[in-house]
Amino acid sequence: LHDESPRREKPFAALNCTAISEQLLESELFGHERGAFTGATREHHGYFERVDGGTLFLDEIGDMPMHTQTKLLRVLEDGRVQRVGGEKSRQVDVRFIGATNIPLEQAVAEKHFRADLYHRMAVLRIHLPSLRERPEDIPLLAEIFLQEFNSKYGKGSKRLTNEAIRLLQSYLWPGNVRELKNAVERVVVESEAEAIGARAFSEWIRERQQFAGAVSSLPVRQNLPAVIPYSSIKQPPLSPVDAVQSTMGQRVELSAEVIRQAYQDEAGNLSAVARRLGIHRATLYRHLQRLNLTRQDLT
Repeated sequence: LHDESPRREKPFAALNCTAISEQLLESELFGHERGAFTGATREHHGYFERVDGGTLFLDEIGDMPMHTQTKLLRVLEDGRVQRVGGEKSRQVDVRFIGATNIPLEQAVAEKHFRADLYHRMAVLRIHLPSLRERPEDIPLLAEIFLQEFNSKYGKGSKRLTNEAIRLLQSYLWPGNVRELKNAVERVVVESEAEAIGARAFSEWIRERQQFAGAVSSLPVRQNLPAVIPYSSIKQPPLSPVDAVQSTMGQRVELSAEVIRQAYQDEAGNLSAVARRLGIHRATLYRHLQRLNLTRQDLT
């Protein structure tokens, strides 16, 4: 977003809100004056001042402390930042981007996130589905990581076989893209062959199976490859909609009956229907088009 914007020649900075303490987070974001707290031996320019004219990306913003949220809202509202321990504010021009892996609507309802800050931020939202919802992206991502680690470790031109790709696409990826990247890095380091097959992931598979034995909250599926972590605890019979939810991560061809039931249960709210079915709203529209269904057909 930054590189394709008019601000691309200006500074860019990224900060993880969970990586540092609350006091240090405020200091890093807004800066501090000399003597503002113990150890503040000199004035410090915060991220907002340092990237003036550019872009600031805050990761895990849903975990930001409430007091810091209040100060962030003030900056977003009037474009002025006041350092910790300071008496005057400074005008800044910063494009702000935030990311979170928790539902902010729920955080607002539970009083963990300010409603006014949420509405101020929700001007443009980009939903990035989990890796299990887009297995078609796995070969592309795996190839990017493969090239990166081939270069990093001087491994030449290693490649993944079709069998290895199918194995990766069958996995649920609870750790999302980070887990895929780590898995590819591991086999690049360990493998001596030019072509990396499914067998190269054997040790990783054993670790995943051990992990699966310790996790009982993942849904049960039928006819799964051994690599996929799943619970061995028997579950009660599922309704059609719940059965679809239990298969999140697999490409599922939803039936008209399942979509109709979800539509009626959610009183025609398509966003709620998509959440109930465990799919993105755009995916729901594709299923409706495939089945040639209209709203009238679903009532």
